[in-house]
This record gives sequence, C-alpha cells and structure tokens, in this order.
Amino acid sequence: MTHPSVFAGFFFMVGGLSPLAATATQLFEQSGSVPQLIQLYTSEGCSSCPPADRHLRALLNDPKLWTERLPVAFHVDYWDYIGWKDPYAQPQFKERQYALKKSGAIESIYTPGWVVDGKEWKGFFLGQALPAPPSRQGGKLKVEVNDNQQVTVSYQGDSNSPDSDPITAHLVLLSFNQTSHITAGENSGKTLQHDFVAYQELQTVNQTPEWLFSLPDSDLSTQKAMVVWLTSENSPQPLQATGGWLE
Repeated sequence: MTHPSVFAGFFFMVGGLSPLAATATQLFEQSGSVPQLIQLYTSEGCSSCPPADRHLRALLNDPKLWTERLPVAFHVDYWDYIGWKDPYAQPQFKERQYALKKSGAIESIYTPGWVVDGKEWKGFFLGQALPAPPSRQGGKLKVEVNDNQQVTVSYQGDSNSPDSDPITAHLVLLSFNQTSHITAGENSGKTLQHDFVAYQELQTVNQTPEWLFSLPDSDLSTQKAMVVWLTSENSPQPLQATGGWLE
C-alpha cells in the first residue's frame, strides 16, 4: 500500500539478557558484531500490513532475538484519514520514515515498509527470508537502566567509528500482546494482534560518548522491551545496537 505523496534485578547482557545477581539495575551490553535492526513501518489502516505484522511477530520465536535481531514496529498515522485511527501511530514515526527517505535509505514512503540494517528491504514482498545479520563490527555499547527509570548510554567506538561527528542515540520502548478490533477502514471486521510495538521513542545527539534518558511511565502492557542503537550524522546504518526485555 503506497502513500499518496510521498528493573528489579541486576542483569548482564551481551546481545541478550541473563540474570546474575539481585540489585536494582539492568545492564545491556553489545560489542563486536552489530545486531540486525529490523524496522517495520506499518498501520492498522493499511490492508497490506497484517501479513507484515505477523511476519514481525514471528520473530518472538527466533532464537536470535535480542542477540542478533532487534525488531521494532513503527505505526504511522498517514492512513488514519481513510476511516480507522491507528491507536499506536505517532506523527514522529511518520517523520522518522520521511527522514529515511531524505537520507536515501528508502526510495519512497509506503506501508508495509521494511528497513533492515539501515537499508530498505523489499524481500518480504517476494516471500524471501530476512537477510542474514550483518557481519559488520562495532564498538562497545553499554546501556544501564536504574531503578528510577534513568537510562545511561555510553559508547566506546572502534577504529571505524567517526571521531568527531555527532552521534545520535535512539532509544525505543516496545510493547507486546496488543490486540485491536478494527471497526472501520480497510481492515474493518478484523482483529489484529501486534508485538514489538514502538510506544515511545527518545533521541539525543551528542559529540561525547554518553547519553542520558528518562523512561516514561506506560500502561500499554506488563511485558516491555527496549532497543537502543547509535547512528552517525550521515548514515542511518547502526554503529552498534542492543536490546532486550525490561523488568
């Protein structure tokens, strides 16, 4: 479908999450191989999107989830006008997609739109499996969440990292087990289920290798996850990324 224009325990993680001891912090870390960031731009107002949503949801059973694959579903709002207002859509997610087009990462604005490792991926429409995770190496990314919902992100770049260019830290909170009963629009009469739903996106640009965030409260679900990645000023391809379940 084409748009007409256009933490109660201490956890240590290397691409994943595993309990070690009992304090009030979660720690996510990733170094070396860069995980595959999978962005799906979708809408409940788009009749072509439910198959893509199901394809993304299937990654819940992927053994590489959080270690090598980091899925995010960004619901956009530019289909709301045709009869159904997507409750998960946010204007900033549409703007994110437009920014990808401006950067040259994607050719046009449409849903369902896949962006894998910072590049447009059209293999879904041909029935292809997701590409293999990248073999690209990155520096050391560390994300610490304290019991006051404060997040500290730090990065130690490798030899390929930009030395002086500002780096953007992207933090996206995800919700799961979301169900919508659609009563209007192209999907009227359907019941849609969603996972990896982006419900909060935070960004900070910095020239020093540390970024600070405060997590908002949300009652979307009891099961939540977080994905964090870094990009340089001139490329949407992640320098490094990490993510996992939030406690």
